[in-house]
Amino acid sequence: MRKFTLAFIALLATPAFAQMGGGDQGNIALATALAIGIAAIGGTLAQGKIGSAAMDGLARNPQASNNMFVPMILGLVFIESLVIFSLVIAFLLLGKLG
Repeated sequence: MRKFTLAFIALLATPAFAQMGGGDQGNIALATALAIGIAAIGGTLAQGKIGSAAMDGLARNPQASNNMFVPMILGLVFIESLVIFSLVIAFLLLGKLG
């Protein structure tokens, strides 16, 4: 509960990052940081879950390794592509700052 309260307070403090007369530079920088951070954390958790499930499945049935390898790699690739898309979006947002 304490972590959620801290995150809530940090999100409420968003106007504090804005500059006087500077436009939305503070908000764009915060959005960029959040996009990269959330994507990295989410991608890491999802890839860890896929790896854990694959190892658990291989431990239970070693003969299924040929059937599990390609779907596991495809899942990892799709997750990583979503993280890379968020990185591209973050770079586009950073381009608006300059």
